Amino acid sequence: MNFKQLDKCKVLVTPTSFSKYDRSLAKKLEDNVGKVIYNTTGKPLKEADLLPIIKDFDGYIAGLDEITSIVIEKAENLKVIARYGTGVDKVDLDAARVRNIYVTITSGANSVSVAELTIGFLISAARNLVFANNETSKGRWPRLKGISLSGKNIGIIGLGSIGKEVALRLKPFKVKIFAYDTDFDIEFAKKNDITYLELDDILKGSDFISLHIPVLPSTIKMVNKEFLSKMKKNSILINTSRGDLVDEEALYESLESGHLRTAAIDTFCSEPDYLKCPLRSLPQLIVTPHIGAATDNASDEMTRISIDECIAVLSGKKPRFAVVDPQFKKLDSS
Repeated sequence: MNFKQLDKCKVLVTPTSFSKYDRSLAKKLEDNVGKVIYNTTGKPLKEADLLPIIKDFDGYIAGLDEITSIVIEKAENLKVIARYGTGVDKVDLDAARVRNIYVTITSGANSVSVAELTIGFLISAARNLVFANNETSKGRWPRLKGISLSGKNIGIIGLGSIGKEVALRLKPFKVKIFAYDTDFDIEFAKKNDITYLELDDILKGSDFISLHIPVLPSTIKMVNKEFLSKMKKNSILINTSRGDLVDEEALYESLESGHLRTAAIDTFCSEPDYLKCPLRSLPQLIVTPHIGAATDNASDEMTRISIDECIAVLSGKKPRFAVVDPQFKKLDSS
């Protein structure tokens, strides 16, 4: 890579919550590079938005933008795409690798916040809190039957940083925790009384299933008709990971038929155009607008790490959390 002096570099910043709570973080970036251009649209950028502007940028701190192979091909000076978050499903990683562009993530920055939302979903779904609130606010007094978390089986699909934070927060509820991961952390599981099970066994035996895995070619729509049919009748699905993990038509059918009791979903296949989602009409669904990482702590930490990763690359140094590392020609899906 041919590097400019850092104070000559131009950086594009698109996340809408970047430095929202701590303005001094953005000032750190502005003080170190030549120019910073911010996204003022209030939403993620599409391919068509990026194509006219991407050519001149050396660094790119990216939100949930459509960073396609065409965008990367146009990015003649780009050295780094520093994702503000951990999902890279909207970044063409192969194209970045071909162009020798680093792709980094803010590993662990939002783990606690997403885990906290997951616990909130578990309690809300178990006790019908959203439905109870809506009915009571209308002057009604419904007699609802909830279920207790105590004594139940919780299945965690993906025991990475977020899955681990969820497990730690579940321990005081006196639940039995099962987990599945292709790279299972045996030491963590033993220390925290977590039982490894194969995926089918977790689905059959869990009262709650919580998804915490990345979107990969092998996981797109993994929550399909077959997956859902294996879940325990009257069980509850939680998704605070990625919408593309779920076949929304299949989930609709499972909820409407009564096989699943409830689903609590923070992410969808079409965002922010939730009107396209077939699930939205179901009263037994709990939905939020992708707010898992929308807290002060998570925003500050994602801002801090994405700046550090961007500056590191532009300074000719190795970043800490590279998903695509041109130095080693390595594509890592972790």
